[in-house]
Parts: sequence; C-alpha cells; structure tokens
Amino acid sequence: MNDIKTDNNHIDVSKLPPEIKHKFNLIKEVGEEIVTEKEIIDLLTQDKELLAYDGFEPSGIIHLPQGIMRAININKMIEAGFRFKILVADWHAKANLKYGGDIEKIRIAGKYFIEVWKASGMNLDKVEFVWADDLVKEPGYWDLVMEIATKVNLPRVLRTVQIMGRSEKDTLTASQIIYPLMQVTDIFKLNVDVAQLGMDQRKVNMLAREIAPEIGYKKPVVVSHKMLLGLLPPKEGTENESVVDRAIRMKMSKSIPDSSIFMTDDEETVNRKIKKAWCPEGVVEENPILEYSKYLIFNKYDELLIERPEKYGGDVLYKSYGELERDFAEKKLFPLDLKLAVAKYINDMLDPVRKHFEEDENAKKLKEQVESFKVTR
Repeated sequence: MNDIKTDNNHIDVSKLPPEIKHKFNLIKEVGEEIVTEKEIIDLLTQDKELLAYDGFEPSGIIHLPQGIMRAININKMIEAGFRFKILVADWHAKANLKYGGDIEKIRIAGKYFIEVWKASGMNLDKVEFVWADDLVKEPGYWDLVMEIATKVNLPRVLRTVQIMGRSEKDTLTASQIIYPLMQVTDIFKLNVDVAQLGMDQRKVNMLAREIAPEIGYKKPVVVSHKMLLGLLPPKEGTENESVVDRAIRMKMSKSIPDSSIFMTDDEETVNRKIKKAWCPEGVVEENPILEYSKYLIFNKYDELLIERPEKYGGDVLYKSYGELERDFAEKKLFPLDLKLAVAKYINDMLDPVRKHFEEDENAKKLKEQVESFKVTR
C-alpha cells in the first residue's frame, strides 16, 4: 500500500484495490469526518474482523437519527468489515442526571431503544449490546478512569461536555465531570479499532486518541457521522464556529417535538411535521427536507418518486440525490411536492417500527413506560 498517496489525511482512492476501495467508500458515506483516512485504510488491509464502538445514553423517546439513520450507518460499517459493540450507557445517563438519575427508568429506556433497532433493519447479527452496568464492574475499569483523570486537566475535560448536551458555562455536577473520563475508558476497555459516533461526540473521541499512546492503549480511528438537521428554521451560527458547534446547533432536538420525527410517530404526525418543516424554494443549504432525501431516502431506496398533477409537470422519478438537488436548486421542484413525497417514504420506513410496537407485547409495554416518564435535561 506504499503507493497510495495521501494529502492532509485524504487518500488517492484510485490507487486502492477494488475491494478496499468499496469498503473505504462505504465508511466515507458514514463519516462526515474521518481521523484519519490513512489509518482506516491500514485497518481495512488487515486480514481480521474489525471492531467499532457506538453508544447511547438512554432517555426519552427515540427519533429518526437515533433510529433509522443509526441503523443505516451501522449496516454500512458492517458491510465494510466491522462488527459493533453498542454501549447502553446507563451509568452515564445517571451521571448526566437523566430521569433525575433514576437508574431503573434509564434501563427501561435502554431496552426500549434496543426494541426500536430490532424493527429498524439494523443487522443485529454483527451487533453486541454492552450495558455500562456490566462494563464498569470489570476488573480495572475504575483504575483506568483514575489513570486517565491524572493525565487530563480540568479545562480539557470541560471542553468535551458537549457530548452530554451540556456547555462549559453550565453549572456541572461532579458526576458530569467524570462522565467524559468514563467514555474514554469505555473506548479502551471495549478494545475497539474505531469509535463511530456522531459529530457531537468528536471532542471526547479525540481526547481518547490523544491520551492512548501515553497510557499504553490502542489509538482509535474516529469516524464521526453527520447530525441530521432539525425541521425548524436554522438558528444563526457564531463567527468562526467549529464543525462540532455547527452540528450541535443544527441537529434535531428531542426536547422540541416539532423539530424531530420520532420513531413511533403516527402517519398523521409525520405528515404534519414535514409539511410545516423549513424548506424554502430553491434553497439547498441547511435544508432538512433535502437532508432527509439524501441521508435517509436515497440510503434505503434506489429512487424517489415525486407524484404531482400533469398541470404542474406530472410525476418525476429521481434516480439519484444529485438530480433531485439540482432540480430543487433550479426551482423545477416545488417544496410542497418534495415534502409530500418525503413524508410518504419516511412513513414507509417507520411502518415496521410502528407494527412492532403494536404487536409485540414487551415492546408495547416498554414504549408506554418510556412515554410516561418525565424527561429531565
């Protein structure tokens, strides 16, 4: 592989063998940023099954990015040669005061999330769910937390608290300071090759990369996936904001129901939310309906059909996102026509999940319990 040229972390894909090229391109479809591409190539050339890590803090009801998009991304990584360990971060949710720190409610939410993925098309043959409650009891876990703590100063830890939906300006509890140290420990204890989480988790993943050589652990490759836009008009950004800050500013918020579509929303609710969504005519940048088309629909379907009366141009079938975006930018595709089509495809994706929670008694009970819980930030 010495003839592969790199330029500031970017690979000359044309030099890759076809199988490696295919796997690399799948990972590129997942990762808005990869640190580093060269390290990913090095992993892909090894003759072994690779291990990736994802994790989630159980609380609230699950929305499209956590459900369908996570299943899409994990399936692509699996096709690229990975298996996954997904951490059910119950201890972390307690540390972050979710559900007021009620661990029983947190664990019910964790079981509910897993039921969503069962019905979302995630390839669970290559996925292992690891509960933090088990991981923290493994020998050496807390020793490693302490070792990491001795290597990192407090300002460095505070810069990572975005992973919890917090800010350095917030009044934080001691448990919320420990949380990022635990997440770094998780990466090392799970012995993963890749940390594959959202862009909002980038800072703690980069901390793991920084500290790994100093304490004798494997440095993880960081594949940070895109955060789907919320459905409401975008908030104005700050000057020189980072890619992480932008991702957090723009993402769906579970605390604002009309900014998100939830995995168990009924058809009428999905239609209403998408109809109201921000989608100005001809505007491509920061357009959530176009993002749904690109990252959800064209990852699940080979085409997108726009149905409209003959007097408005008749039906049009798009075989690629690029064609759809071009027509929208040139105002050949009207926002309402796109919204109606997107709503139809999203409802089709959600139908198996709705059916699962209607017909499976255990899943139905978990959903009812989670919906009855008051969510605390």
